[in-house]
Amino acid sequence: WLLGDDAQGWRIRRHAVVALGIAVALEDGLIVPVVRDAQALGLAALAVQVAELARLARAGKLAPDAVTGSTFTISNLGMYPVEHFTAIINPPEVGILAVGRARMEPVWNGTAFEPRSTMQMTLSADHRAVDGAVAAAFLAEVKQLLEEPAQLLL
Repeated sequence: WLLGDDAQGWRIRRHAVVALGIAVALEDGLIVPVVRDAQALGLAALAVQVAELARLARAGKLAPDAVTGSTFTISNLGMYPVEHFTAIINPPEVGILAVGRARMEPVWNGTAFEPRSTMQMTLSADHRAVDGAVAAAFLAEVKQLLEEPAQLLL
């Protein structure tokens, strides 16, 4: 499944754990530190680990093994005036989620337009491991969780 697979040629390996790569921009390039066993973390613990890994990356203090073995990456350019982009999959991963900036837009609520924060996400998926319908279902689940974040606390 998308978060825990990797591809070696035409061989797909399914992992029992998610090693979530977080793309971090540095002055001299991009680095992708890895949150190990991400599926076992609650939202607060995940946020703490992501922030700590980003801090260590910017300080140049990541251990070499902190940037290997990811099974899926999130790349966020929301801090720039970029609404959407297509991220390139980091082999041997089989997917990467690209997140653009949030912005206020008028959204129809059934009776009137109301201001809502919106953002665009793009999922790149390796079709050797996952087909478009599975990728679409994954994006739909992410969308639902972002629109109803209380579900993340259950």
